[in-house]
Amino acid sequence: MTTRRFLFVLGSSRDDGNTELLARKAAEQLPEGVEQEWISLAEHPLPDFSDLRHDSDHVRPTGDNTALLLDATLAATDLVIASPLYWYSVSAHTKRYLDHWSGWLRTPGLDFKSRMAGRTLWGVTALAHPEEEVAAPLIGTLNNSAAYLGMRFGGVLLGNGSRPGDILADHAALTRAKTFFASEAPLARFPYERMSR
Repeated sequence: MTTRRFLFVLGSSRDDGNTELLARKAAEQLPEGVEQEWISLAEHPLPDFSDLRHDSDHVRPTGDNTALLLDATLAATDLVIASPLYWYSVSAHTKRYLDHWSGWLRTPGLDFKSRMAGRTLWGVTALAHPEEEVAAPLIGTLNNSAAYLGMRFGGVLLGNGSRPGDILADHAALTRAKTFFASEAPLARFPYERMSR
């Protein structure tokens, strides 16, 4: 893929929440001609994931929200998980989406892992806490997911906000948003790989 295509997966249960607002501020900085697709997991709910590893093969979904998310994920060069920080990690909507990756990894003929390798995963989150370290579990989830698939990881754009619109008062986050997608993302590494170097 030579043309960049960004998929923004919105994991909030609230429309126009702080996380989405921050993601949109970052997306405004993307060069003209870069394709963007925005999918709200609240508006396109996924079923609970069924683990069939030891029972039968998964089949490629068709004609439903799972198929929509799968096709959009595979079409993206850059995947942006925009999830608010819920109980120190990703939202339930987002976790369910990531759980479906397990099924896609085991869908015959899909080659999900090899097709995702080399693409870039980014994160955006709003948290209602002054200390950004509390978002470490969310960042770890996204980094390790990218590392497992051989993806690049552009990091997580953090902002602070609880009530709707609060993020617009976080000037530091809005400043970071202006250049968030501008850097070349490194290949994701598990923490133990970084420590052993």
